[in-house]
Amino acid sequence: MTSLWNKFVESRAARAFVQTLVGLVSYPGLVLMNKLEVSGMEHLAGLPRRDVLFVCNHQTYFADVITLFHIFYAAKAGRKNRLGPPFYLFNRIIEVYFVAAAETMHENWITRLFILAGALMIKRTWKTGDKSVQRELDPADTGKITRALGKSWVLTFPQGTTQPYAPGRKGTAHIIKASRPIVVPVVLGGFRRAFGKKGLWPKSIGARLLVAFKPPLEVDYGAPAGDILDKVMDSIEQSEKYIGTEVN
Repeated sequence: MTSLWNKFVESRAARAFVQTLVGLVSYPGLVLMNKLEVSGMEHLAGLPRRDVLFVCNHQTYFADVITLFHIFYAAKAGRKNRLGPPFYLFNRIIEVYFVAAAETMHENWITRLFILAGALMIKRTWKTGDKSVQRELDPADTGKITRALGKSWVLTFPQGTTQPYAPGRKGTAHIIKASRPIVVPVVLGGFRRAFGKKGLWPKSIGARLLVAFKPPLEVDYGAPAGDILDKVMDSIEQSEKYIGTEVN
């Protein structure tokens, strides 16, 4: 029974069903109750269906992810810097996964639902619960992300936390060096005001939700991991020079 459940969890059908369901539920909060403003969707148009890594600042656990899923599918449906009617949820022509901390994905029914939506669960290298730790990135976790990149798009949050201007984690840079994906920066704003940290239903009405896609980074895959991470953090406007500018 356990093996059947695991096969279902990892199946494309499960991801499609959950992403469509969550997409329909979340759509009014993004477009009708609040104002979603998207720029740079033209940078998504020519991307291949695999080996694309989106790096993004993090404002909420789940609203960030589902909003980006909306935009990815809308872009592939030919939309230009807008979502339009959510028919795109029924014609998902690309696969998308997202990287999430394993310890946060079993807290409640919403987190468990998001496991089915395409979570790549990894162990944090700097924190377990409320305790700070220092450990190497688990090769098994790296393998999950590498395999996902080989067949799909992957969304990751280099800071691993919703705390603004937190330092990036070198795991992201190591993934970039090892897999050599196209790296697309994404900058979010307004989600902390509109949504709870762990919820999908809006806590405010009329908020501006900002999503900006930037051109793919020019990456020197042979550069030191620290240099690559610095470039990534600057591209998502979380480096020191941007402190105080993030839209909450």
